[in-house]
Amino acid sequence: MSEEKLPESHGSAGHHEVAAHGDPFADPGLPAHEPRRTDIDERAAKRAERQVSLMFVVSMIATVAFIASYVAIDVDKIVYIWPLGHVSALNFALGMTLGVALFLIGAGAVHWARTLMSDHEIPAERHPIEADDEVRADVIEQFRTGAAESGFGRRKMIRNTLIGSMALVPLSGVVLLRDLGPLPEDKLQHTGWDEATEAKPLQLINMNTNLPMKAEDIIQGSLVFAMPEGLTTHDEDFQVRIAKDALMLVRIAPEDIKDETSKEKGFEGILAYSKICTHVGCPISLYEQQTHHALCPCHQSTFDLADGARVIFGPAGHPLPQLKITTDEKGFLVAHGDFDEAVGPSFWERAR
Repeated sequence: MSEEKLPESHGSAGHHEVAAHGDPFADPGLPAHEPRRTDIDERAAKRAERQVSLMFVVSMIATVAFIASYVAIDVDKIVYIWPLGHVSALNFALGMTLGVALFLIGAGAVHWARTLMSDHEIPAERHPIEADDEVRADVIEQFRTGAAESGFGRRKMIRNTLIGSMALVPLSGVVLLRDLGPLPEDKLQHTGWDEATEAKPLQLINMNTNLPMKAEDIIQGSLVFAMPEGLTTHDEDFQVRIAKDALMLVRIAPEDIKDETSKEKGFEGILAYSKICTHVGCPISLYEQQTHHALCPCHQSTFDLADGARVIFGPAGHPLPQLKITTDEKGFLVAHGDFDEAVGPSFWERAR
């Protein structure tokens, strides 16, 4: 490099210098400004610009690698990495790629500021917090000057790669939303009773005896819990399925049933309601025989089972869904289809 392109040969005198004159509190002024190599050599400036752009490009590649790792690497895969030992391959890949992406954006910004943006020190006198019109105009002018000196508009390579890397990084967070769980699709709208059809109905199984029930087994004023035929406590997914499939059966004198639609869904005064509270999904287990009210023990939501399980007290937002039941040729209680609405608490896609 020639002598004229060395920073030492372009030193400038300091400004606002004040002689001390033995006063230790005197303003010493600003030191002389020393130009950087990129200030006087356009080749060095171009090289720095390429370096900054390379960091932003590698950041974009790392973000893409983050997404690819999330999709391609099995969550259960374990690998040995010295000196960390045996670690989750997915966690290691996600941590490394996201760390590189974020680090290179920061490193690129710092390198840009230290080599290409203006580094002149400018004293700013203290002033009242409230700004007058002149100060506001000065601030706006300084912003415009800073934007021009940063080279953001002039150095298109840096600008475009910075925008690209900053636009891609948020995709890492969007991809991680996948870990909230599988998409529900329409699973929340249906229960295990959905398998029942007119041709192949499902029997109501007593949860205490694991036996099918006949109408005469349900005593007036009693509360019986039931589940669909084919579901047993030994099933691996029993807890998941029973959280939607559980029924409570009550027998009410037909003349005491206030809701005609509810009466038609029942059989000889036997009504089958979802056991799952429509507030937050607690199992309902308390029944008042004289009033026909079912009470949720969690937050005291109260439902009138004689009136279509209408909510009469508490935070529940809608009645308990009712399952239409009848009997088969042997007299066992059966269902020919699913609930006519989703069971449990409200969710976004729920009709009501």
